[in-house]
Amino acid sequence: MSINDVDMIIQDALMLVIRLSAPPLLVSLVVGLAISIFQTVTSIQEATLTSIPKIILSFVTIILLGNWMGTTIMDYINNLWSNFSLYIR
Repeated sequence: MSINDVDMIIQDALMLVIRLSAPPLLVSLVVGLAISIFQTVTSIQEATLTSIPKIILSFVTIILLGNWMGTTIMDYINNLWSNFSLYIR
């Protein structure tokens, strides 16, 4: 196993983490921005007004995209295991 193989495995793993974490983070960003605009317009300064909807909608996003996330992780792991004989040389 060369250093290029290790580099490629790490690069693929980091890209997988970015792809899987992007949807919940983007939903949280959009919801936080919308609520911040609402708070600015109405002059309501309540800390739970921003955190509770972001948490709930992030969980909903994970629930809705959970199958895709699990399938993507399993494909990556299956790819690693199927090439395991190449990595131990």
